[in-house]
Amino acid sequence: MAHGRNAKMKVLVTGADGFIGSHLVEMLMKSGFQVTALAQYNSFNSWGWLEDIENKKDLNIVSGDIRDQFFCEKISKNIDFIFHLAALIAIPHSYISPGSYIDTNVIGTLNICQSAMKNNIERILITSTSEVYGSAQYTPIDEKHPLQAQSPYSASKIASDAIAMSFYNSFELPLTIARPFNTYGPRQSARAVIPSIISQILYGKKEIKIGDTTPTRDFSYVEDTCRGFTELINNKNTIGETVNIGSNFEISIFETLKKIKTIMNSDVEFVEDQSRLRPKNSEVYRLWCDNSKIKKLTGFEPKINIDLGLKKTIDWISVPENLIKYKADIYNV
Repeated sequence: MAHGRNAKMKVLVTGADGFIGSHLVEMLMKSGFQVTALAQYNSFNSWGWLEDIENKKDLNIVSGDIRDQFFCEKISKNIDFIFHLAALIAIPHSYISPGSYIDTNVIGTLNICQSAMKNNIERILITSTSEVYGSAQYTPIDEKHPLQAQSPYSASKIASDAIAMSFYNSFELPLTIARPFNTYGPRQSARAVIPSIISQILYGKKEIKIGDTTPTRDFSYVEDTCRGFTELINNKNTIGETVNIGSNFEISIFETLKKIKTIMNSDVEFVEDQSRLRPKNSEVYRLWCDNSKIKKLTGFEPKINIDLGLKKTIDWISVPENLIKYKADIYNV
């Protein structure tokens, strides 16, 4: 990203208080952007992971809700770029509360697209997910792979992508849909498999409860995912395109867990926990990213491989004030 131009560029990040959003905010601030960060309003006045970032004083943090169209219009005034990350993402919770996923993920995206049109935003990045592909019909998965709604979460993201693309096709809204595969790293929710395992080992567990370990994933370290976002939004060739972000490297959950055990020098045993298993038709068994499109359009290459990424994540969670945020005894859907 060219520094000269960024100095005056104003960027809005929705979902900025989340795992990926907080890392993206840090990266954008380091690149000289003026960042407005949207944190979901709550009565505790908490800014989520934004509390942990340096130079908060240089950041414009606003609290609110993307389900409110008038609020979205207000915060996107005088903005050049929007990175839209705000979403409900926990798959198990989407079985319990599907309506809230439609409200946040579909209506939220609609509100952002309408606000972007009204305020003449220069570029918009809509964050999708590899979960929209469902279980792979072929691998590696490219952007032409059929979409399969295997959970209410993935259905809401398929709908959100469709809403966004309709604004590009109908109104030429200058947007790109970014489809990251499984992102991991510091600050990731304890619901996710990598931080869940690391935190349980650090808490001294001898047996670790986990779901199915046979599925494969294409893991991306969070800094690579954020770099992918910035490369996509800075490139005119990506307007109107849906683009995967991933490493083109497939590894099973079981092999990932073995790597964590080795790095942490742990003799922990893994035990299957029925409550962590997804319904049979809802489990996504293979996710392996074909990332040739993002390479071709932007030259993007992931920089941090799984071994280095896991080590960085373990180092971060091992810090006592970070570990204390992971309640290893509670499985929260």
